[in-house]
Amino acid sequence: MKMHVAINVNHLNPSLEFYKKLFNAEPTKVKENYAKFELDDPALHFSLNVRHYENRGVLNHFGFQVKNTEEVLAAKTRLQQSGLVSFDEMNTTCCYAVQDKIWVTDPEGNPWEVFYTKGDSEFEAAEDRDSRSGSCCTTPAAQQVELTDFRKESSCC
Repeated sequence: MKMHVAINVNHLNPSLEFYKKLFNAEPTKVKENYAKFELDDPALHFSLNVRHYENRGVLNHFGFQVKNTEEVLAAKTRLQQSGLVSFDEMNTTCCYAVQDKIWVTDPEGNPWEVFYTKGDSEFEAAEDRDSRSGSCCTTPAAQQVELTDFRKESSCC
């Protein structure tokens, strides 16, 4: 499992140069509006997303990258059994990759994802691929469903 942190940046190149120096590593993927570092030490999947953030701040989302879809589904089951509601995005295109993922949001509104990357994509997001409403990298739970408090209010499923 790798920790995942995604931040918003107004301009990719200055941030990209900063993080190359900070991590002493080259990014594994760079697009016009996105860059990704896959670090082993520390175990970190770090991405930069060009998103103007005046009132949202620089944080885009947190997450955990796992080894396969089964681990995504196991996390979903565990989170649901813990009383948290998840939002699924299976076989979605996000951040120039095809992924299976689930999302939860903490009480302060910070989105967390558990995801498995199946392969690269030429598209940034699902809506670029097929005009479906997508939520990649932009607080999906808040956009798709109003779930500001993921603690279940009742014991039913």
